[in-house]
Amino acid sequence: MRIAIAADHAGYDLKEIVAEHLLSRGHEVLNLGVNTAAVPSDYPDAATAVAKALHSGKAERGVLMCGSGVGVSVAANKYPGIRAAVCHDTYSAHQGVEHDQMNVLVLGGRIIGEALARDLVDAFVGAQFSGEERHVRRLNKVLAIEHEQMTG
Repeated sequence: MRIAIAADHAGYDLKEIVAEHLLSRGHEVLNLGVNTAAVPSDYPDAATAVAKALHSGKAERGVLMCGSGVGVSVAANKYPGIRAAVCHDTYSAHQGVEHDQMNVLVLGGRIIGEALARDLVDAFVGAQFSGEERHVRRLNKVLAIEHEQMTG
């Protein structure tokens, strides 16, 4: 799977761990920065980079990190077609894909440790949208809200 990853300075260390883990699992990783934790950076820039990679087809899914995960999640969800969620448990990481077609996993670099991050990423990339009628119906309602908000 082609996965775009990005972080702000607070998520940098975890981003590097996640990138290495994904590569070790045979995934193609598009590392969109930042490239250091030493220079403060803004989480909306990370969200933009991953959203653009998904929109362009350069990546199938994304993983974003900031300190708590909240800021980058809020920013990512401003982009049409992006369904990003902070997940700090494996059930949400796979269920978000299976039921809600989540395409961006968000992790808090100051919240979770390395082992849990690896487990969350594995759960996320290993999951597929179920396509069950109830989930398709609900997703279509979400997409209708998105369309209404974009077109007024």
